[in-house]
Amino acid sequence: MLRVENVAVRFGGVQAVKDMSLECPPGRVTGLIGPNGAGKTTLFNVITGLQKPESGRVLLDDRDLTRLPTQRRARAGLARTFQRLEVFGSLTVRENVLLAAELKRGWSRKGDVPVAVADLLLARVGLSALADSQAGALPTGSARLLELARALATQPSVLLLDEPGSGLSELESRALGDLLLSLAAEGMSVLLVEHDVELVMRVCEHVYVLDFGELLCEGPPTHVQADTRVQAAYLGAELVTA
Repeated sequence: MLRVENVAVRFGGVQAVKDMSLECPPGRVTGLIGPNGAGKTTLFNVITGLQKPESGRVLLDDRDLTRLPTQRRARAGLARTFQRLEVFGSLTVRENVLLAAELKRGWSRKGDVPVAVADLLLARVGLSALADSQAGALPTGSARLLELARALATQPSVLLLDEPGSGLSELESRALGDLLLSLAAEGMSVLLVEHDVELVMRVCEHVYVLDFGELLCEGPPTHVQADTRVQAAYLGAELVTA
C-alpha cells in the first residue's frame, strides 16, 4: 500500500500541492488526473524523492519513505516513468532494459538473468522486434513503452506512470491498458497520471482529481465522470456521455 498523507509543496509564492493525500492499494490501477499545472508531476516527484515536501509523509505499507533518497525508495519497491522521455538514446532498446535489470540484480538476492529479464519485458510491452534498434531513434509511443519496460525491470511493487499513453496510437493505448490491468492482477500497485480519459476510465478503480494543487474530487471513475466540477475544470462535456 502506497500512501501519501497531507503533502504540501511550495515554490516561492506558488502553492504547487496543498494538503494532498491519496492511497494506491496493491492489485489496482489508481488514477491521478487534472489540467496542466495541477501538481501531478510535482506529487510524483515527492513520492519518488526528487522533490522535498514542505510538509506531509510518503509511506509504503508502514514504512516512512519521506526522508529517504531516491535510490533507497527504488530499492524499497518504487519505480516510475517520466512525462518527458528519459531513455538512453545512444543505447539499444535491449540495452536500456538490460541496464535496469543489472542494477536490480546488484541490490537484490534474486538470481534472475538480466538478459532473460530484458527480453521477457520487451516481449510483454510489444518491443521485441525493436530490441536491437537505437533507443534515440524510436518514435515517441515506442519510447514510452521502453520506459515502462525499463521501470518493470527493477521488479517494483509500486509503479508510477507519468503520461505513458502520450504518443501512442489507439491500438497501442488499448494494449497498454490491458498490460496495466494484468500488472495489477499480479498484485502490483499502479499509479497513473494520464490525459487519455478513455484509458483512465477503463483501467482505474479509483481516481483522484487535482486542480491548482488541491484535491478537487475522488472516487470511482463513474463518480468522477459525473462531477460537474471535474467537467468544468478538466474533463470537458464529452465525458458526460462517455
